[in-house]
Amino acid sequence: MAILNKIRQKTLVLILVIAMALFAFVLSGLFDGSASFSDKSQSVVGSVNGKDITREDFQQKTETMQRQMGPNATNTQVMNRVWDQEVRTAVLETQFEALGISVEKDQMRDLIKNAMASNPQFLNEAGLFDEDKLNEFIANLKDIAPNPGFIGGQPLTYSDWINFEQNLASNGLQQNYFNLVRAGLTGTLAEGELEHKLEGNKIDIKFVQVPYTSIPDSIVKVSKSEISKYINNHKKDFEVEESRDIKFVQFNEVASLEDENAIKEGLNTLLNGRFVDETGRKDTIIAFSKVKNNAEYINLNSDIKFNDRFLFKSGLASEVADSLFNLKVGETYGPYKEAGHFKISKLIAEKNIPDSAKVRHILIPFIGSQSAAPDVTLTEEQAEERADSLLKVIRSNRSKFPELVKEFSSDQGSVENEGRYDWHPYNTMVPEFNDFEFEGKVGDLGVVKTVFGFHIIEIEGQKDKKRAVQIGTIARKIEPSETTTAKIFRDASKFEIDAATKGFEELAEENKYTVRPLEGIKALDESIPGVGNQRQIVRWTFEDDAKVGDIKRFNIPGGYIVAQLVAKNEAGLMSVDDATATVLPIIRKEKKAELIKERISATTLEDLATAENTTARSASAINMKNPTISGAGREPLVVGTAFGLNEGETSGLIVGEKGVYMLQVTKVTPAVELDNYQAAANRVEQQKSTIVNSKLYNALKAAADIEDNRAASQIQ
Repeated sequence: MAILNKIRQKTLVLILVIAMALFAFVLSGLFDGSASFSDKSQSVVGSVNGKDITREDFQQKTETMQRQMGPNATNTQVMNRVWDQEVRTAVLETQFEALGISVEKDQMRDLIKNAMASNPQFLNEAGLFDEDKLNEFIANLKDIAPNPGFIGGQPLTYSDWINFEQNLASNGLQQNYFNLVRAGLTGTLAEGELEHKLEGNKIDIKFVQVPYTSIPDSIVKVSKSEISKYINNHKKDFEVEESRDIKFVQFNEVASLEDENAIKEGLNTLLNGRFVDETGRKDTIIAFSKVKNNAEYINLNSDIKFNDRFLFKSGLASEVADSLFNLKVGETYGPYKEAGHFKISKLIAEKNIPDSAKVRHILIPFIGSQSAAPDVTLTEEQAEERADSLLKVIRSNRSKFPELVKEFSSDQGSVENEGRYDWHPYNTMVPEFNDFEFEGKVGDLGVVKTVFGFHIIEIEGQKDKKRAVQIGTIARKIEPSETTTAKIFRDASKFEIDAATKGFEELAEENKYTVRPLEGIKALDESIPGVGNQRQIVRWTFEDDAKVGDIKRFNIPGGYIVAQLVAKNEAGLMSVDDATATVLPIIRKEKKAELIKERISATTLEDLATAENTTARSASAINMKNPTISGAGREPLVVGTAFGLNEGETSGLIVGEKGVYMLQVTKVTPAVELDNYQAAANRVEQQKSTIVNSKLYNALKAAADIEDNRAASQIQ
């Protein structure tokens, strides 16, 4: 209760913090040592409210996160994720310490139990969580440290387990804290009454709108000094980080026309065969159409290995489907371009195949088979023996199939349907499974081995047999020759050297190269639009000895980039040029409002409508909760002004979001008086609770003292 009282005592502060965050919202190789953004020691990555995030701890957590996120996650993505977690933890820990809350032993046990309750590794024979098994596992991890144990087939060290417990405790504390804050926020009857009246008080109005669009933009001049003044008067909205601007030319290693012709010429030789080469030397190449061992011939000559699957016409590439499907057995087609390759194809075989089938099966996995659960103990030989035994039982009595599915099958996706996969198209299943169900006959029963284990399969149905073809294709990837890649390297190197004296833009125009600008590169960015992860270029722009005008060539996948550093933008206020797109419409609207007000002398709606060659419009049932005027849109200031008028009273000119208004209140409808406003008060409380969930942390973060020293750290 003492903690809850503390929360309640600080309710007003919390509401103000959250409200300020909401108000602001409404108004408005990662690390290198090249940039000196902080005087912090190189052993510290950053600090939050005076608490340091050490380099050693940060690196350890980054390595763990990299394993969790997998090889496709970049260093920057991983480190940003860890940074966000560290900042959140530190920001909230400041609150935990101020309130004196912690996770005690009993709660920690419950958190671990809940996290591990469904893990089969820690269940007893009755399927219930066994704490002794978990304790034994943890003790073993500690004994074998730093070597890992395994959970669900994934390696886990004792250090990883400690981090896991710390994360659980942190999450538990956060949940406790958020619950306490919510408990300290209530909706009073007075707030409930206000909420009810904001929704229930309604007015009808007549209004005339003089839209800003009635004045052409071209006659409203806005100077740079006016934009600069606006920026300085609204500094918080225009603060920017340190950044860099570059421009670059990309040299891509792509095949030339000569390279493509050489690839097609080689395929034509395979297509037509060769018996004597141009020098007279005998060099026999059998024509593709006459080859008997198609698989061997294709695998010897193709960049894509032979696929023996039969395909319906719909399974062929749409650009060549008609040409390939209409071939006769032994006929060839090509060369043709498809999916980055030149190809020649041959129709090897054809047959009629059902386009869909219905089967039921029992899956018996073995140790090492794909998707096998941790509790699988059968060897491959034992799994095959069990499958054969079940097949004999089913052959003697097929009615036992459903009960054997429930007892033995590991395919949870089909167990509830008696092991059945209802009608599905050809080539849906893995190859061995597919071949059995589509090449056999209805009623066939057999054992098939796939990557998932041994399947006892019964074919229950097949339908709509139609022609399918087996196409053999020799494919050659379209890629540049050594001659072409050497030329591209020379071109990039020459441009890098010559641009220093002839001028970057001028030389690019002379050679018909495309220059691409990139502005606002941040110190922790890693990607170049259209190029991908190029952390090396970002690092270069922030090196201390990199000067505006410097030019450098970078190797990128499939080519080179020659970049020029155009500008070093210091942290501070956005430049006038950068802010113009945002500020210009605001100032222009303000000036248009003044021009409209200056030209209006009318004091009644009718006179204003006549003077502006428009008509007065009506809007009804307007309320303060949703300040929208039918036909005009959201206009909070206009609606607020209207609610300050009496019925029949006419306003002066009001500057709104989309124009200047004059209005008259034609009807006032007060909200219905209630005997009790508790229901509305409950809604207010719920709204506050929702704000806590979505806005509290951001408000605390905005108020925190956060020093981000990552870009100045010596971590690559």
